[in-house]
Amino acid sequence: MKLYKAGNSICTQKVFITLDEKGLDYDTHNINLFNNEQFDPEYLKLNPKGVVPTLVDDGRVIVESTLICEYLDDICPEPSLVPDDAYGKARMRVWSKYVDEGIFEATREISFSAMFREKMKSMPEEKRRQRFKSAGDATRGARFKSTFEEGTESPYVFQAVANFEKLFKNLEQALDESGGPWILGEAYSLADINLMPYVARMEYLTLLDVWIAGRPLSEAWWARAKERPSFRECVPGRLTGDDISSMAEYGAKIRDRVAERRREYLDGLQ
Repeated sequence: MKLYKAGNSICTQKVFITLDEKGLDYDTHNINLFNNEQFDPEYLKLNPKGVVPTLVDDGRVIVESTLICEYLDDICPEPSLVPDDAYGKARMRVWSKYVDEGIFEATREISFSAMFREKMKSMPEEKRRQRFKSAGDATRGARFKSTFEEGTESPYVFQAVANFEKLFKNLEQALDESGGPWILGEAYSLADINLMPYVARMEYLTLLDVWIAGRPLSEAWWARAKERPSFRECVPGRLTGDDISSMAEYGAKIRDRVAERRREYLDGLQ
């Protein structure tokens, strides 16, 4: 197996955790996103979207991190990370879908407004234009440009803050209904793994307690998740000191405004 990955890529972290839980051996190949290596013609043959991660298993190419994680559970059923019953699988996939369709973009917008926006400001104008051009589809390009120009004032960042508020409201309810300790109940599953790196990013940005404070079940779930050996190995264990300090530094700069935007969202519900 070979995993094409990028440094501090949240989607890749999901796959790392799953591989570690399964005890599978694999090689890695790093794709430098800031150097646009994801658009190298040879890589685009593997992943036409030009994103990471990509898994190649005995010549078979699997893309999309959620699908890669399910593939790994299929080829290596023990220990199982997917419920046995159809209803349990559906519940697990609801969480995967929620992460893929809402939290992925929310994390990207908040991370960009905190860190990558500052890095892009220091880029030469030509390289910055190339980054905008390589954003992909028009919708993603619009989000990219708005977040660069407006930072936390971007409507996309406001929606990101709202999506995290919805996430933790739903997580608190799910843990209450399932009885925990994990999202689906007693069994740790891909529902937990798919979410963990995104929650970790908010913690590294010093923003997590904006949403999680006062939600004891979510706080307890996160404390358990961080103690999983696979998480410790695959998330903090793969970050550099510069990665961690940079996230904390830039996240702290937007923390007060993120908290204010959450209050704006909650006020709008009344």
